[in-house]
Amino acid sequence: MTGHMVAQAAEALLGTPFRLHGRNAHQGLDCMGLVEAAMTAAGQPVRLPVDYTLKMRSIKRFAEVALQVGLVPASGSAKAGDILLLRVGPCQFHLGIVGLNGDFIHAHAGLRRVVSSPLPQGDILDRWRLPGET
Repeated sequence: MTGHMVAQAAEALLGTPFRLHGRNAHQGLDCMGLVEAAMTAAGQPVRLPVDYTLKMRSIKRFAEVALQVGLVPASGSAKAGDILLLRVGPCQFHLGIVGLNGDFIHAHAGLRRVVSSPLPQGDILDRWRLPGET
């Protein structure tokens, strides 16, 4: 599995309906569900937790989960397939995947679907990628 494959799998999910705690592309995905579905489609089946709320005080759990599923902290410029953790509001965090063209693929609650947006420039709290991807 490569970051390119994860990005490609995420792009295949564009337009998928949004659903909080969603883990099925036919019924809907949230941001963690998008990461789970893209990694699984790319050949790395993972199961991410569903016991979280829209508002959380800490990002510690995200970092723990990223390491548990085999991701490593990323540095340097963003690459296709990188997983980004953003702060989108007070006590509100969001995950997404860097797409093939450097865009940001994510499950947008307000638009109620998986969309592509420009890569965020601020409030990126953490970034992970597959081991061996430099």
